Amino acid sequence: MGFEWNKYNQTHYDADNPPPKMVQGYKFNIFYTELKDVTKAPQYFLYNTPNGDLSQVIIKFKAGPPYEDLAFQIMNREWDTSEKHGFRSFFDKGVLQLHFNFKRMRYRR
Repeated sequence: MGFEWNKYNQTHYDADNPPPKMVQGYKFNIFYTELKDVTKAPQYFLYNTPNGDLSQVIIKFKAGPPYEDLAFQIMNREWDTSEKHGFRSFFDKGVLQLHFNFKRMRYRR
């Protein structure tokens, strides 16, 4: 979470009166140290929430035996998949790393 200092917020807020904090992205580091098939990397999938809320989605991580699936509810916004902006999807030495930030909305009149 952090402050987004876009043009609108720069005009209407300052350091003493900051804008509301926003979710800027997520970092998942999931340890699979006892994975039976180390040649097959864990995967992640996105699903809609069962209650029909379009502002959130469920991200599910599947690795295989002996691990069960993990699921988290996250914000439904477009991902910035540029490595320059922090995207990382990597599996090495039993650790799955998924780091991503959301694309920033540019304020225009």
